Amino acid sequence: MDSIAGIEIYPVISLLIFFTFFVALFWWVFTAKKDYIDRMSDIPLDNQNDTTL
Repeated sequence: MDSIAGIEIYPVISLLIFFTFFVALFWWVFTAKKDYIDRMSDIPLDNQNDTTL
């Protein structure tokens, strides 16, 4: 890996992408509206929308 020119930038870019993604995810979780979270959590238990094939 030492013979590849410019290889040292890839771990930095990966870390920045990883950090940015999780900061954005935490921001969305803390700013999401409570009624939206409740509605999304009830979807797996909602039997009214079941379709039979």
